[in-house]
Amino acid sequence: MSHTPVESTREPRVADEQHGTTLKKGSLGVPAIIFFVVATAAPLAAVLGAGPVVFTFAGAGGPAMYVIAAIVLLLFAIGFAAMSRHVTSAGGFAAFAAKGLGRYAGYIFAGVAVISYAGMLIGLFGQLAVFTADLFSSVLGWDVPWQVVAFAGVVLVGAFGYLDVQLSASVLGVFMILEVLILVVFDIAVFASGGQSGVNLEAFTPANVFTPQMGAGLLFAFSCFVGFEATVIYGEEAKRPRRTIPRATYGSILIIGVIYTATMWALGLAYGSGNVQHAATSDPVNFVFAANTKYVGEWSTTIMHILVVTSLVAVLLAFHNTLARYLFSLGRAGFLPRSLGHTHRRFQSPSTASIVLTIVTAVVLGVFVLAQADPFQTIYLWLVGVGTLGVLLLQAAGAASVVGFFARHPNKRASRWASFIAPALGGLGLIAALVLAVVNFPLLTGVTEGPATLLPVLMLAAAAVGLLIGAVRSRGGKEVDLSTGIITLEDAALEESGSD
Repeated sequence: MSHTPVESTREPRVADEQHGTTLKKGSLGVPAIIFFVVATAAPLAAVLGAGPVVFTFAGAGGPAMYVIAAIVLLLFAIGFAAMSRHVTSAGGFAAFAAKGLGRYAGYIFAGVAVISYAGMLIGLFGQLAVFTADLFSSVLGWDVPWQVVAFAGVVLVGAFGYLDVQLSASVLGVFMILEVLILVVFDIAVFASGGQSGVNLEAFTPANVFTPQMGAGLLFAFSCFVGFEATVIYGEEAKRPRRTIPRATYGSILIIGVIYTATMWALGLAYGSGNVQHAATSDPVNFVFAANTKYVGEWSTTIMHILVVTSLVAVLLAFHNTLARYLFSLGRAGFLPRSLGHTHRRFQSPSTASIVLTIVTAVVLGVFVLAQADPFQTIYLWLVGVGTLGVLLLQAAGAASVVGFFARHPNKRASRWASFIAPALGGLGLIAALVLAVVNFPLLTGVTEGPATLLPVLMLAAAAVGLLIGAVRSRGGKEVDLSTGIITLEDAALEESGSD
């Protein structure tokens, strides 16, 4: 391979560093990226929130819904990992779409990505506010308004997003280990005791898995994996990205899948296959807590209440970092104001994007507060519902981008299985999940009537606005290339050989 094209691709990157437009290279290894991704999934909060809903619809076959979701995402990940060896950028799926489906597709999914992750981020602040205010009230006897908690959370998360990414990775690592550990303790206690009627595989039998309402259960299982695609966003900051990103992607899906499946299986055993659906339906709020108290003890349930809050802080930190990097990448490419594409001189973090994101988050929350919106029923359910729908759309687009990329670049090395068959199968599964999300949107948001039922239209609006911005910025004489900052296979190989 000639060294001439390699040198030509590296020169602008050096220049970018001098002008503070590149992220801190080589700062994140596989464990750190997995911390970000698993924290985004928020295993404890997801089990407490989505677990009883999955059992309500899927019945005793609830654990199998997570197995199906994990298999579909692993199929997608095969192609995702293969493409990430050639393309990795803080622009995430927007950059993937631009390289695999063309620049206009990149513009469309840039708009979808921003609105989706913003919805997830802002909505989760509503959930944090409710859980934290309740914790203060029940444990300390303090009556703290949820609004104070929400805005304090915005400032805290924004500060971490402004600083060195390694600090966020360290905090996330601690929080993630603690919340996973409390779930493992519960799982071991149930399996050791045999649960209600002994350890069995009834949750995975076809009769319990394939039921008329499995679609809704499968939708909520898919929603619990939201965030695994963020591995590629940290590619620019990864050590040896062409190795780190694929390993972190596979590792994240496997870890998340095993945690969910094992804990849901344990919950099914704790209540018994014949009783678990009724228990989940009759008291979803205390469904997990009651089982944990019975099999582990009240002390563990108290700790679980506390760790729910730290879990939410972790997921907020992960989403803030993800969206800040999206904004940074889009600013650097000229899609958004270029000032967003500047990094901190010392921390090499997307500091400008982080500050802007913090301000926008506070303003939007302020609007909801002035409208006297309920923090959980409105802010959390509405915005996270929209965000989940958007992320599923991004994942499906990612699968299509993989197929498109290898079709457009037949010289790139990848097997037929990795370049077409696996991502196509995974993409079909994700499209099915997307259809389920649209059809069952009232279940995601709790909205059954009124203007809020039109929230899915926001995805179409975001796509249209993204396409319009890209077209206008390009016609204005400004180059809008969403592949700006992409680390190619040649770049990564040269850097890695130099570090060996």
